[in-house]
Formats: sequence, structure tokens, C-alpha cells
Amino acid sequence: MDNSINKYVLITGASSGIGYELAKLFAADKYNLIIVSRNQQELDKKAAEFKLHGIEVITISQDLFDPGNAFAVYEEVKDLGIPVEILVNDAGQGVYGLFNDTEIDRDLDIIDLNISSLVILTKLFLKEMVSRDSGKILNLASVASKSPGPWQSVYHGTKAFVLSFSEAIREELKDTGVSVTALMPGVTDTDFFNKANMMGSQAVQNKSAMANPADVAKDGYDALMAGKDKVISGFKNKMQVGMGNLLPDSTLAHQVSEQQKPVEPGEKN
Repeated sequence: MDNSINKYVLITGASSGIGYELAKLFAADKYNLIIVSRNQQELDKKAAEFKLHGIEVITISQDLFDPGNAFAVYEEVKDLGIPVEILVNDAGQGVYGLFNDTEIDRDLDIIDLNISSLVILTKLFLKEMVSRDSGKILNLASVASKSPGPWQSVYHGTKAFVLSFSEAIREELKDTGVSVTALMPGVTDTDFFNKANMMGSQAVQNKSAMANPADVAKDGYDALMAGKDKVISGFKNKMQVGMGNLLPDSTLAHQVSEQQKPVEPGEKN
């Protein structure tokens, strides 16, 4: 892609899962990468892989559970004098359990990562994009954004924010050269569920039903490049959201609760 030469993409959560798969797609299309994650060793490993495409790869090790570090990421990029053409806010985590039982510090960490750091990075890089009248932003929402989420109440709430926020600023930017796209995956085969202590949930017992993160990334990449407002990844998820739109929220909440509750002893496959 000739138009990608010398252009930079910043991707948070780029060392694994959907973020990693997105980085691979950008690298293959000759975009230079700025990859952000907590683990410098993993970043270095992935950077070596991406550099095989003949691109420049810059690594930034920051823990975005602390929103202050989102400002630090921006300042580091600014000090390098690099204009970010595309921002991908992929970093996100969940916490599993009844809200009454989860630790408040963990709940707040999830809000800081999924919302606060995303808003900070979007605000700072968006201002530069608007001044250039050029840029694209991809925010990782989820099909979870479309339903109440018993057993993952905070996570679902954060993703509802991400979707609403993305759609709102997209409208604000409609007369500019900047676009905002929301990617909405369903259950995907990543380390998300392990990090959320969710491996005992009904939702993750059928591994064969999980989406391939590479497929999800391709859906998001294509939608971003086409300037679309949002994309639900996977036919089954499109059907699920469509059906959910027809149900009362109370019914939908009960359905999600049944899907996400813990597996009973002896019930596990």
C-alpha cells in the first residue's frame, strides 16, 4: 500500500490477542508501528517479528491501568516528533464475579483501563488528527456493549461507554477528515478470560465456538479502513445483537446471566 509508507499506527494491547493480530495486518501493509503494552520483553519479541516486514517499530512499555501513564505514552510519542495517523485502543480487561463479591480496587482498575486511558489517548491524539484533518481511530468495544452483563457488570458497562463514546465523537467529526470506528467482537479465543478469572464460566466452556482473534482483527481492520462507524464481528454475534435488540433489558440480563454463570460441579465438558 503506497499510502501507508512512513505513516504510523499506535496500538495499545499490541502484544497479544486481537491487538497483536491487528498489528500484524498493519505491518503487512507497511505501516510503521508504535506498540504499547505492559511487558517490555513481549514487546521486544513482537517488535522483532513485525520488523521483518521492513517497517519501523517503536515499543512503549506502560501500564494503562494507571491513566497517568496514558499521558506518558502521548508525551513519549510527541517527544519523538511522530504524527500518529491511526490510533487503535485495544487494551482492555474484565473482572468476573458478582458485583457484590468483586474487589472494588479491581473494578476501578478495569474502569481506568477500559475507559479513562482510552479517553485520554483518544483526546490527545484526536486533537492532532483534527488539526491535520487526517486520521483514523479504532476503539475496541464488544457485543457486551449491547446488553447488561451479570457476572461481568463492570466490564459490560465499560464497553457500553466505549461504543456510545465512539459513536458520539464520530458524529462530531463528520465534517472532518477523521473517522472513528468501533469493533464489537463476541467471545474470542484470547487470554482475556484467563486474566478476568473467568475460566469457570459457562461462556467459555465451548472453545470451538470462540472466534479466532485473527478473523476479528480482519473485520476491524477492514471496517476501519473503509471508514465505517462500527462492525459486529461474526454472523452469530450479529444475530445475537439483533435478537437482543428485540428483548426487554430484564429478559436480556437474565439470558446473559445464564450464559455467564459458573459451571456447576460435574457439568464441565
